[in-house]
Amino acid sequence: MKLTNPESIQESEKEFIDTINAELDWDIIEQMLLDKHNFAVQDDIEYKDGNLIVYNNEIAYKFDFQIKVPLSVIFNSSGECLSMSTTRDDEDVENYEEEESPNSSTHQLPNEEPDKNKVEGMAVEIADLISEINNKV
Repeated sequence: MKLTNPESIQESEKEFIDTINAELDWDIIEQMLLDKHNFAVQDDIEYKDGNLIVYNNEIAYKFDFQIKVPLSVIFNSSGECLSMSTTRDDEDVENYEEEESPNSSTHQLPNEEPDKNKVEGMAVEIADLISEINNKV
């Protein structure tokens, strides 16, 4: 025996979730992403879905968003990754020196050999962070 129309409940739940979504403080969310993951949000954040859930034995709200994250990769002429960063600003330019060769005008990076374990670790960490953001925001 139905006590109410299920479509009415679903519509009310959607309106409730939409109201909460409209009140989210995006300045704080973007600051948290920057502080915790060193991610600067690029472009608009796309809302995917919102729901009431039970999390650690309490009622919570889960919102899923799609975000674009800037990614800068520096590699040498041998194709080896020298640096990977999720921030893209003018400060990164200070990390390498510009040297001109007689035949070309290219940016020359310091002659440090990359630690493959470090590069692989960075790649895994970035992939984990992106996955975490996509699954927990």
